[in-house]
Amino acid sequence: MPTISMFYGIIVRMLFMDTKQHHLPHIHVEYQGMKAVILIPDGELLEGELPNKKLRILQAWISIHEEELMADWTLAANGEPVFPIEPLR
Repeated sequence: MPTISMFYGIIVRMLFMDTKQHHLPHIHVEYQGMKAVILIPDGELLEGELPNKKLRILQAWISIHEEELMADWTLAANGEPVFPIEPLR
């Protein structure tokens, strides 16, 4: 599962060929042992948990990088390598 970005202790990953379980574009996120699945492009928490503050930060990042995330999703869904996305600074 390639890491596409890391910021403020949040690790963002995208799985290859990960279209069967959730069927919608999404990212996998880890923060201090917590795991979550977040829909793109709307930032909705689909599964798991994150502190509210970190979820809001992540949702802002998703909004800023929506086009890049959707492009990575298309690549990953086809089993192709994804590109890193700029973290929040």
